[in-house]
Amino acid sequence: MDSAVNNNPLQNKLSDKPSRWSFLRRPLALWLAALLILLSFFIGAAVGGRGKIVSDNTVIKGATDQAAAGAVKAAEPASSTAGEAGAALPAYLKKNVDFQLYWDTLGIIHNKYYSQDIPDTKLFYGSLQGMVAALGDPYSVFLTPSDAQQFQDDLKGAFEGIGAEIAVKNSQLIIVSPLDDSPAMKAGLKPKDWIIKINGTSTEGMSSQQAVNLIRGKAGTKVNLTVYRDGWTESQAIEITRAPIVVKSLTLEYLAGGAIAQIKVRQFNDDTMPLFDQAISNILTKPNVKGVILDLRNNPGGYLESAVQMAGEWNGEGVVVSEKNRDGTKTDHRAYANPRLIDYKTVVLVDGGSASASEIVSGALKDWGKATLVGMKTFGKGSVQDLTDLPDGSQIKLTIAKWFTPNGSSIDDQGIEPDVKVDLTEDDYNNDRDPQLAKAIELLK
Repeated sequence: MDSAVNNNPLQNKLSDKPSRWSFLRRPLALWLAALLILLSFFIGAAVGGRGKIVSDNTVIKGATDQAAAGAVKAAEPASSTAGEAGAALPAYLKKNVDFQLYWDTLGIIHNKYYSQDIPDTKLFYGSLQGMVAALGDPYSVFLTPSDAQQFQDDLKGAFEGIGAEIAVKNSQLIIVSPLDDSPAMKAGLKPKDWIIKINGTSTEGMSSQQAVNLIRGKAGTKVNLTVYRDGWTESQAIEITRAPIVVKSLTLEYLAGGAIAQIKVRQFNDDTMPLFDQAISNILTKPNVKGVILDLRNNPGGYLESAVQMAGEWNGEGVVVSEKNRDGTKTDHRAYANPRLIDYKTVVLVDGGSASASEIVSGALKDWGKATLVGMKTFGKGSVQDLTDLPDGSQIKLTIAKWFTPNGSSIDDQGIEPDVKVDLTEDDYNNDRDPQLAKAIELLK
């Protein structure tokens, strides 16, 4: 969706929750927090407060959010800047902080930089973005007021752009998933395509939010992406015309003469569970339905609560996913449902574009033995973000915990392995073949 939520990226507790502000206990972050307070005086606005912690509901945006707003590549590896166990800090990070260095840098910019009309507020917000980016975590990000508003708009499912979730992984901007019938999908973009350039501008060191700002635009205008895909001998330039993007998160259709119900969930949004409830009610009125295909391919995630409720329709009560924070504290997210689909043989379709909430549902159904997973390994977005509103309209989103399946398997960076591995190749894609769906139908007949 030309965005990152997530992982949204979310209005609630994001798909990604250590004790709030516990990251400030780290020595490096202590002086960064002090810097934040000093800088707030510099622009005459107190932005160092906690603001409103959004935690009533939990949201998981896929790698969008996932890397739902992305982060600038840190100058140092995450293990060095974060001071993780076993990592040797560079000598300059062991020194006491000299805040004069900040003012000296600001003065040099004012006195020497060619352009003289750069507002101090722009430099200030840039320093805050850099502070969070120094954590080396692509899912932790500082959002300026305009970026925060865009992030909230993403959660509503309506915008203008090309219709693709993007993220930064292994320091490279990639496509997480193109949305069905979007300009991105019609142009041939696929999950895990590398975006090398946007309108001729290199994406090296670019955050996903910066990329979103370049890719989005008014409907009818064009954007040029230089894309590389594994197996290609060279990158290719792809021109895409932007369009209004309205996402209906769930659709239902019947296959195999009505014997199989295919529920395709594109994202876990506000409308997902009402549509899912309608789909189940419709299925229950058709006595000839023998099996269900839950299609989570190219689904970047969404609301945690929706994921938990959906999984419960196959199992009733049970732990869907566990959340573990940095001190080892575990919170179990349980389903409490009337399992209306418990007697239906089920196949879940997943691929490299299935992320976050999609991985929670597929991981739970796999661990419970309620479904067979078919397709390819999922994306591996299993971290929890806490979203804090700040007084000026900006937001800070920080990774605070990790997701684990009911059997204790880590989702983050690991992904969910399918029970039956079936690839969808370039040739399949170009010739409108879907061997993954075909295998699911075969298993349910």
